[in-house]
Formats: sequence, structure tokens, C-alpha cells
Amino acid sequence: MPVVTVLDGDGELIEPDQRALVRHVVQQGYGADIVFSAGTTGEWHRIENRCRQRVIQVCAEEVARINAERAIGAAGRVQSWAGITALTPGETLANLDLAIACEVDAVVLAPLSVGGIEDPVRFVARDVADRMDASSRRIPVYLYDNADIAIDPRRLHIPTKQVKALSRLDFVRGIKVSAPRRVLGHYTKAAASFRERGEFGIYVGDAPLIFDLFAPRRGPFAPIREHWNRHRLSGSLPIGVVAGPANVLPREWARAWQVCRAGDVERMERVQRVLNLFRDGTRFASGKRRTIACLKRALYTAGVISSPAVAAGTPPLTQPDAERFDAALEDVETMSRELIGTPWVTMANQRPRQE
Repeated sequence: MPVVTVLDGDGELIEPDQRALVRHVVQQGYGADIVFSAGTTGEWHRIENRCRQRVIQVCAEEVARINAERAIGAAGRVQSWAGITALTPGETLANLDLAIACEVDAVVLAPLSVGGIEDPVRFVARDVADRMDASSRRIPVYLYDNADIAIDPRRLHIPTKQVKALSRLDFVRGIKVSAPRRVLGHYTKAAASFRERGEFGIYVGDAPLIFDLFAPRRGPFAPIREHWNRHRLSGSLPIGVVAGPANVLPREWARAWQVCRAGDVERMERVQRVLNLFRDGTRFASGKRRTIACLKRALYTAGVISSPAVAAGTPPLTQPDAERFDAALEDVETMSRELIGTPWVTMANQRPRQE
């Protein structure tokens, strides 16, 4: 779950609230398997690098604390992933060094979003690899493909041949794809050939697509599902979903992944109705969505965080839109209780203990 970055009115990180948010999305084991900090939902491209670094540290610390409190085996641990992408190569590499020092479980890198990189394959294979080789901890790197944050309009997606080249590096373990079904389809079809030394995972960034991918009926992804089922190829189907709305509905999105993987059509349709209602609630009269502002508004009204402020450059909510969204959110909560039910209806969690 890609957590938002909780900011005050001056654009500074509110650390206690960020910790509370981590606990909220984990939902005492019913929510996030992975807490992903400083990603697109975390407004990484609209905050200063010192803020990116601090949110990485805070989220990693709180995940470690949660795991220590739960005292469960490795299979049940929550993981901490850090988005290390920055506006320059130097800041990006500094973020990698910091993430390794914070003992995160993996990092996420959007090479097409870093300025001054002519060859993303060379940057990862040389600069990132050199940092990995010099470190005592070699952690997985997941690539990130998202046209909305690509710097060069002529290079919106990472070509599959470049992904295949990068997958030969032992630390590159997969890719998150925030793209329409056509682009996602290119990756899923090619995934079996990406990794020559084991699994190469694909994570769905346009989260609602999981209902198309896993539905046991005809559709645009039917050939992929048939190929996967026949050959049991790891990596041909996605191994996870990265859902921004899961900040507000962590249990519902965890349930969505469960029932999609199981191919349970009846439950898939029920969960999808709830999630679609939330998605519709983030669209306003202008026809545009204000997703991040809505996520922060919902978390604020639920008492999880104390400020709904967005970063400079992120579209905010007007007061009329905020009021309409509040009403829509009540409908979502009612439908979730009716169609999904306990224990998959999100509850506001306690704030972390004060030392």
C-alpha cells in the first residue's frame, strides 16, 4: 500500500501522523503486507528530498516496531519498501544509501522520472549496482513504470527489451506498472522471458485492473490467464497490487486481492462495487479526480491524521467538493458493511504509543 505523506500547512512532515497512518494501513494484520513510502501517492515529486528521506525513515521505523510488537514469523512480517526516485541522479543514489541504512526490505525506482539520465539501463546497471556492491546489504530493486511522472514525453514507458536487460541483474526483482491495460498486457506477456534466474514480479499500479486480470471469464486478459494456467509460469500474472485508495480502505483492498487471486466471481463483484463507489466519489463536476486530496480528507475526517494538507502542486479540494466527498464516503462505508462485512471493513486504528 503506497502511503500518502502527511504534511502540515507549511509542507513539513507530521511524523506522529505518519506513524499513525502506517498502523492504520496495516490494520493489525488485515491490511497492508507491504508499506510503500515516498511513492507517487506520497507526492514524492512535489516535496523536498529531505522530506522524502524523512518519510522513508519514519515508515521503516514504524514497520519495524509493528513487527516487533506482533512477534510473528518471517512469513507474516509486514515489509517496508522505499521509493528512492528523486529529481536528480545524485539525490536518487543518496536515497538508496539511506534506504539501505534504514534496513528497508526493498526499494522502488522510476528511472524515467530522474532528470539527467540518458540511458536508464546504464544508470541501474552501473550507478545503482555500484552502490549495491559497496553495501553490506543487497536489497531488491523494483522498477516503476508510470507515464504520468516520466520526464521526457518521448519516453513514457520502459521498453520491454530494457526491462529484460535489467532483469538480468540479480537485485532487480520486478516492476510496478501504472498504465492502461494495453501497456500492462505487454509486460505480462513478456514477463516469462524477463527473468532467467528466478521469478520476476509484476505489480499492478492501476489497481482496478486486477478485476479484469483475474476474472475467470473472457476479456482482454483471457489469453494471458490461459497461458499462465496451462504452464504455471511465475510472473506471467501479477504477484501484487499497489492501490492508492488502500490508504483509506486497507481491509477492503486486501480482500479484493484475496478474492481476485481465488477467482471468486461473486465476492469479486461485491468488493468491486464498493471500490468503484469510492473511485466515483473522487470525481467532481469538472470531470477530474482529486485522488490524493480525497485520501487525505478521508483520513483526516476519520481521525487517523490531523492535517489534510497536500503538497504544493497537488490539486486540492474546494469546500463544496470536500462536502460532496464526505457524503460519498459515508455511502462507501455503508456499502462496505453490507457487501463485504467483518473482518474486511476498515476500522480506525490506535495511534502509536508514545515513548
